[in-house]
Amino acid sequence: MADDETREPAGTAGKTGAKGAGRKPAARRAAKPESRVALVRRARRIYRELAEVYPYAHPELDFENPYQLLVATVLSAQTTDLRVNQTTPALFAKYPTPEDLATANPEEVEEILRPTGFFRAKTRSVMGLSKALVEQFGGEVPGKLEELVKLPGVGRKTAFVVLGNAFGRPGITVDTHFMRLVRRWRWTEASEPEKIEAEMSTLFPKRDWTMLSHYVIFHGRRICHARKPACGACPIADLCPAYGEGETDPEKAKKLLKYEKGGFPGQRLKPPQSYLDHGGIPAPPLGKE
Repeated sequence: MADDETREPAGTAGKTGAKGAGRKPAARRAAKPESRVALVRRARRIYRELAEVYPYAHPELDFENPYQLLVATVLSAQTTDLRVNQTTPALFAKYPTPEDLATANPEEVEEILRPTGFFRAKTRSVMGLSKALVEQFGGEVPGKLEELVKLPGVGRKTAFVVLGNAFGRPGITVDTHFMRLVRRWRWTEASEPEKIEAEMSTLFPKRDWTMLSHYVIFHGRRICHARKPACGACPIADLCPAYGEGETDPEKAKKLLKYEKGGFPGQRLKPPQSYLDHGGIPAPPLGKE
């Protein structure tokens, strides 16, 4: 298989090349109101196309159990998943259980978490979270939304990450990437996460919610960037009403691609085998970027 720097993004050549040549990007079509039926069809078609492009989509935080995923998700605030993944091995090696972290020396935890930024506040968060797990749930992470959101520092977004990926219970994770893309695709005009979550739940069947989150977030991180979306390299350009907000020249757009599609490693130190099978590259350990 060709190196990631030189190969076409998976699924892109057939959709923005020959297959897409006969289609007009959505933004170029005559402007007219979109019916509810048309919106649902377009949204679900985007879902199917992204599933072809990212067959290996997965949560990009490393974890081995619900507790590790919960802590990692809390630590991921205002930093990258890569930085969290490079930091948590030392944290979980020293404090493998909620009981261990709840009674830890805060200064020692702070030193481990320093690379993630805001390390003092994050230390308080994960220690408080661990204490609550011990006192309220016998040291076990609850598998219900209403119980998860009672934990300190855990909102609906964090809860759905844990439910969908550690318990296999469908949920829609509305992070900044998800919020940006569904508004850019005009699936919603809402700006509040809970309203977006509610509207998306009416567009897609419940069984698709977790993977929908992965597909959209993967696309937002790799191609549909906030400031310079790579429109000319986008596999769903013909379905996007915002086509043209970014670089439309295919060669220039290709240079904007990020992560494994642009020659960079994925964010996980231990990515799933499906990711590796498609040419993905594990991220380097801390200090070896």
